[in-house]
Amino acid sequence: MAAEPGRLDSEDAPGPESAREPGSQAGQDASRSAAQNPDQDGGQDQAAEQEPAETEDGSAGKKRAKRPFWRELAVIVVAALVLTILLKAFVVQVFSIPSGSMENTLMPGDRVLVNKLVYRFRSIERGDVVVFSGAGSWDPASPPGPGNPLVRLWDDATNLVGISAPGTDYIKRVIGVPGDHVACCDAAGRVTVNGVPLDEATYVHPGEVPSTDRFKITVPPGRLWVMGDNRSDSDDSRYRTDDPGGGTIPESAVVGRAFVIIWPASRWGTLPIPSTFSQPALQAAAAAVTSAPAVAAIPLATGLLAYRRRRNRNSSHRD
Repeated sequence: MAAEPGRLDSEDAPGPESAREPGSQAGQDASRSAAQNPDQDGGQDQAAEQEPAETEDGSAGKKRAKRPFWRELAVIVVAALVLTILLKAFVVQVFSIPSGSMENTLMPGDRVLVNKLVYRFRSIERGDVVVFSGAGSWDPASPPGPGNPLVRLWDDATNLVGISAPGTDYIKRVIGVPGDHVACCDAAGRVTVNGVPLDEATYVHPGEVPSTDRFKITVPPGRLWVMGDNRSDSDDSRYRTDDPGGGTIPESAVVGRAFVIIWPASRWGTLPIPSTFSQPALQAAAAAVTSAPAVAAIPLATGLLAYRRRRNRNSSHRD
């Protein structure tokens, strides 16, 4: 049968044997053997992949061992404790408010963030809400801390987040700084600082009077006069006049300035200095009080100088 040009009929197509080159019997045997043992070559390849690669020095490389989870956890815990100690010692600390002595500015259960660095850059100001230690002034000296280092680390961690805090720490508002003359009360029942009355309606507990107790003190150098905002329920400088410093606290006992409420979320907010402490009359009076010792010293110095000149003149005449 004649075939059409460009087409190969199936009848004329070479069979499998005619398509192979002569001498390919070995290839047939190899193909047949591979078909009968399909896993032989694959197994060799897998074994080759599993064999460790030779390094330059001829030693077999080993797979890097995975670090155990407990070891990674231990590293994280230690790092967190170290960071906790550094933060608590130098930067910020969380304090929990245990009582109502600062209501309504601070409520029981509030947690405040205390800046421990601020007073390295500025002095303590009237109106600041400060945390301070009463140990050695309002309270007996604190006992030494726990000897176990793990217990100390735990205490530092819980103190940082405000879970617990030393029992001798207090939080109050600064009313008078060194040199201030603080008194209560004027004819209108207001607390005065250097003769200037304070308008405390913005922070004193609603319905409370500035003070039911009379007092009058000039704050000694290096000390502070502090009061709670809930004046009828605050153990503050007014009731410590028999303590060292006449109820004032040492500036060195101040831990830091409470500047923001961080918990609960519904009470988030800052703790700014009330505007009454920025009134110009108070600033002028404070400046006058500060400069008074220097002004008073001028006549004394002038008198001493005149006395010495007169004495020297008399001595020269006698000679």
